[in-house]
Amino acid sequence: MRVPLFLLCLLIGISLAACATSQGGGARPKPANPNAESTELATRNSVPVIHVFVALCDNINQGIVPVSASLGNGDNPATNLYWGAAFGVKTFFKKNKNWELVAEFQHPQPAIMERLVFKHRTSDVILVADAYRGKEIRQTTLDFLEAASGKPGEEISIKRTTSPEKVSLAGSADVVAYIGHDGLMDFTLTTTPKKRDDLKRQAIILACASKQYFSSALKDTGASPLLWTTNLMAPEAYVLSAALDGWIKHETDEQIHLRAAQAYHSYQKCGLKSAMNLFATGW
Repeated sequence: MRVPLFLLCLLIGISLAACATSQGGGARPKPANPNAESTELATRNSVPVIHVFVALCDNINQGIVPVSASLGNGDNPATNLYWGAAFGVKTFFKKNKNWELVAEFQHPQPAIMERLVFKHRTSDVILVADAYRGKEIRQTTLDFLEAASGKPGEEISIKRTTSPEKVSLAGSADVVAYIGHDGLMDFTLTTTPKKRDDLKRQAIILACASKQYFSSALKDTGASPLLWTTNLMAPEAYVLSAALDGWIKHETDEQIHLRAAQAYHSYQKCGLKSAMNLFATGW
C-alpha cells in the first residue's frame, strides 16, 4: 500500500522529534566561539616579577639593516645580537653583579628557544627573559601585548631552596618588557589585546620609535609606558638594566628615564641630551 506523501513527511517529522527527545531534546547548544577571548584573570605572585620578551635579531625575517651573519641569525641565541652577544640580555645579565641566574630552560614553547630566570641579589625581584626565534617576531609582539593586558601565563618552577619556588608569567608580571626590532613597522596586528583587569602593570619597549608604533596597542592593554623610544636606537640590555635598577629602588618614572638615557649615552657616546630625547616615559 502506498503511503500518501503528506503522511510520510509527518511520520518522518515525528521520528526526528522523538530522536531529539531521546538525546536531551530542545534546541541544540551553539558551538563555542573559538575566537572568543577568555576572561580568566592572572594570578598574583608573592614577589615582584619582570617578564622580558626578546625577539632575536634576524637578517632574513625582519625588516632590519643587516648585521653580521652570526649576530643576525634568528635561530641561534648563543651569538644573537639581542641575546648572546656582549650587550644581549643573556650575556649582560649573567655578568651583572646585581643579578643571579637561578634557572634555565631550553625550548619551553615552540616559538621560544631559551628562557632564563634571574633573581636580584639584594631584593626579592625575579626577572624572566624569553628568547623568541627571529621569524616569530609577530608572536613575540602579540605575547608581549597580551601580557601587558593581563592575560594569564605559565607557572614555572625555579628549583631553589629559597622562596619563591614558583612564579607565574605574562599577566602576572609587574613589569613587561619588549626588546628587539620594532615589528609594527613591518606588519599590523589584526586585533590587539584588551585590558582584562585593574592591576597597574608597567611596560618597557626598547625598539625603534616604539612610542609612535606601539602607542595605540599599548593603550588598549591598560598598561602604562615606563620607558619607550622616539627614534631609531640600539635595543641593548644595558638600558633595560639601568631602568630596572631604578624601578627596584622605587624611583620616579622621570628618574628612571634619566637612568636609561645616561646608560645609553655611556655606551653609545651620543650625548646625554640626545639620549634624553630618544627615550620617553608616560603618554
